[in-house]
Amino acid sequence: MMKRCKIDGMKIAVALSGGVDSATSLYLLKQEGHDLFGLFMKNWEEEQDGHCIAEQDAEDARAVCDLLDIPFYPVNFAQEYWDHVFSHFLKEIESGYTPNPDILCNREIKFKVLFERAKALGADVLATGHYCQTEKGALLKGNDPEKDQSYFLYTLKQSILESVCFPIGHLEKAAVRHLAKEAQLPVFNKKDSTGICFIGKRNFKTFLEHYLPHEPGVIETIDGKKMGTHDGIYYYTIGQRKGMGIGGPGEAWFVVDKQKESRKLIIAQGENHPALFAPALTATDISWVGEAPSFPLKCRAKIRYRQEEQPCTVTEQGGTLHVMFETPQRAITPRQSVVFYDHTVCLGGAIIKEALPE
Repeated sequence: MMKRCKIDGMKIAVALSGGVDSATSLYLLKQEGHDLFGLFMKNWEEEQDGHCIAEQDAEDARAVCDLLDIPFYPVNFAQEYWDHVFSHFLKEIESGYTPNPDILCNREIKFKVLFERAKALGADVLATGHYCQTEKGALLKGNDPEKDQSYFLYTLKQSILESVCFPIGHLEKAAVRHLAKEAQLPVFNKKDSTGICFIGKRNFKTFLEHYLPHEPGVIETIDGKKMGTHDGIYYYTIGQRKGMGIGGPGEAWFVVDKQKESRKLIIAQGENHPALFAPALTATDISWVGEAPSFPLKCRAKIRYRQEEQPCTVTEQGGTLHVMFETPQRAITPRQSVVFYDHTVCLGGAIIKEALPE
């Protein structure tokens, strides 16, 4: 059997979420004979629907470790998560942007705070259940195109990736569940987690109302016609269709712009309205996995997780990237990430500043 974690003689900490992916990662590493222990992070204290999801996940993670006879350590990083991820998320939302907390969570919590705790407990390597792969410090896409998670890990540097292992990155999700069932792991049929990293799937508007006050404003068409009102532009994102309470004849309405100062939500009718598309963007907060590439860089990029990579040309000036796509892209959203690829290799990415008409 080819070893998925090619680091012999070292102790591996496996980050367990209570789900099937991390549990199967632990199982595969156990089969390979590595010296292991499991780590479960609790990063959110709030209950959902009368029960704490983190407690159930912790119990599931512990049950997997007990079955495989692996030491189990629960850790609580709720304060660190609030300080380094959630407070930043709220600040960005309040400013009218649409950030991606999962990317920040991986950089600041899972592969920093958790990794430091793993090392303090004696680990040399951190393994996770992400669907991606590494090779000589490079970050590669996972083999399952529907589950590849390299988009969320582009901020990880080569120096970190050299001590990281992704045991299921070569597998498709169906194969992971099959392995888990064969191994009689108690989470083999547990549903995948969704929603905000470590917070879960929520009604987004209802959730934010606990933290941000209503800032009512007007919903207008691109030519200035008032169509309704809203409780706050931070409840919406570029390209959003639902939640505006606007019906009537013709095609559906979509958000095409958010104006923070005037509190105006700008909408247009039709999924393919020209106002939703732009051929280029600028991006800052650049993060390359390895050395910075030479420019101009011809590669492929995507501006959201569930998107096929698109051909583009990237140039750089004064710490800002200019990304020109071969075809216009839909719903380019400020403060989301644009991530760059060379075939299966994730080169890195940056935070989108704005869409450009050319």
